[in-house]
Amino acid sequence: MPISVSSAAASHINRQMVGRGCGLGIRIGVRTSGCSGMAYVLEFVDELQAEDQVFERDGASVYIDPKSMVYLDGTELDFVKEGLNEGLKFNNPNVSAECGCGESFTV
Repeated sequence: MPISVSSAAASHINRQMVGRGCGLGIRIGVRTSGCSGMAYVLEFVDELQAEDQVFERDGASVYIDPKSMVYLDGTELDFVKEGLNEGLKFNNPNVSAECGCGESFTV
């Protein structure tokens, strides 16, 4: 599978969707940004786009556009809690470097 979703990430996505009250899932993308060149983008999905690839786990749907898939192929989406911080984490084998703040990456 080009992208995998951990059970913890699926549970988090499902909680977010219930809290929102509507929508199909989340869309993950990559855009040019930051000091290392690229950054992940997350948004809620209300309408399926014809070109979207859909990945599901435990009822949670993750949508990815073909342009972003090139950078996300092989990525595991996880949910982690570190101290007071929690959030989705991208374990992306394509990343060759990350900026010091962790907000952007290079492939």
